[in-house]
Amino acid sequence: MKEQQYVHQNNLHKLKTRIYLYKRQLVANNRKQPVFFLFLVLLAIFTHSSCKNDIEVIQTFAPAKKFPTVSGVNTQIIYSDSGMIKIEIIAPELNKFDNVEEPYAEFPKGIKVNFYDDAGNVQSFISAGYAIYNENERLWEARKNVQAKNFEKGEELNTEKLYWDEQSRIIYSDEFTKITNPDGVFYGQSGFEADQDLSRWKLKSSRGTVNVKDPL
Repeated sequence: MKEQQYVHQNNLHKLKTRIYLYKRQLVANNRKQPVFFLFLVLLAIFTHSSCKNDIEVIQTFAPAKKFPTVSGVNTQIIYSDSGMIKIEIIAPELNKFDNVEEPYAEFPKGIKVNFYDDAGNVQSFISAGYAIYNENERLWEARKNVQAKNFEKGEELNTEKLYWDEQSRIIYSDEFTKITNPDGVFYGQSGFEADQDLSRWKLKSSRGTVNVKDPL
């Protein structure tokens, strides 16, 4: 048994040495021969798949990469209640990762979330240049030029990072935030917290400029 193990490890060492020498030859000759090189790599993997050293071979020539289980372009996700659309999510690209410890969805090219009122009209929206969604926690994180707007109240929010908690139905941030409405411009040095439709909000470490109407 020990003799067989020694022969097995010796053969693996010789194979790894051949691959190393072949790689040096490619560099010296400045040519590409991907087919034959791929054959050597596959031979190293499948011939010695039961040995600990085989894992080293795989990690050396084929580093592990995370690939999405589901991908889509120009995607639309609808949340409805009693047949009425409540939330609409639109994204140019969606990558969903299920085979990981914490499943998540990534929106690398940005996202827009529309919130609808009971009449079926868009009441408010959130948009960002990048977003990621943690499925277990039902928590969204939006980054890059984040904007939120409530059409009914005429309020607009701008920040560089925003969290949306689906379960609590709130949005919040610990980044510098600006809110503009008919009453003026207000700043939250340490972020904000608000209802997801921006109907109510509270700035942290706030300051601002209030518009004063001229007396009649």
